[in-house]
Amino acid sequence: MPRTSNAGSPNWSARAGPEEELAELRRTLATAEELREANPMLGLRGCRLGILYPDIYAMQVRAILNAAADLLAEQQPVRPEIMIPLVGHVNELKIVREQLEAVAYQVQQQRGVTIPYQFGTMIEVPRAALTADEIAQHAEFFSFGTNDLTQMTLAISRDDAEGKFLLQYVERKILPFNPFQQLDQAGVGKLIALAVNDGRRARPDLQVGVCGEHGGDPRQHCLLPYGRPRLRLLLAVPRPRRPACGGAGRAHAARARPVRGASVAGQGRP
Repeated sequence: MPRTSNAGSPNWSARAGPEEELAELRRTLATAEELREANPMLGLRGCRLGILYPDIYAMQVRAILNAAADLLAEQQPVRPEIMIPLVGHVNELKIVREQLEAVAYQVQQQRGVTIPYQFGTMIEVPRAALTADEIAQHAEFFSFGTNDLTQMTLAISRDDAEGKFLLQYVERKILPFNPFQQLDQAGVGKLIALAVNDGRRARPDLQVGVCGEHGGDPRQHCLLPYGRPRLRLLLAVPRPRRPACGGAGRAHAARARPVRGASVAGQGRP
């Protein structure tokens, strides 16, 4: 990226001539082209981004835990719950959690405080639901990302389908309802039930919740977490697209304030 001055604006004239400036811009363009993907939803996002670029997640967890330390210093109760997104294989969760546990240890040593944090994951990949017993060994909680889980289970892109064929499918009774508005209990619902049962066999105290449009549907009350409400902020890099997790959107969640009596974690669609 272009070098910047202390004020944050490009400072090529002070450090580089026109040739160096052009070379810098070409490198930036080449990097942008390397990151271009044919199918971004199944590409470099979620925990994959955190594995390849660990500083992104480390920065977010450091900020979350420093904020928690500030609240604890003010005698405010806080329990951060840090959610790692788009896990499909337990090894992804193990790698990311190991990286972030080191950050958590460092922050607590620097601040001289013990922070009651937890790590969990978003279950939004069918394979994660099918291997929930393995994943639960490294996650204190699950939050089911029903929007993405629906897309991946039905092989339907919501952004494309609703404007092309999905509404016709509902009108022609090919599908009984829009699966992004009402949960597909026969398919996606079975994956969720399987994941909860297997996850709690591996970790009896596993907490579960729902993140997605379905969580606001009273017909899906059986999927909602018991107990007090939670505010979770997912670890990720926001992108300016349709929110994938709830009406408020993951990107906006990063600006949410900690709520007394609720747990906080880090989330957002990468």
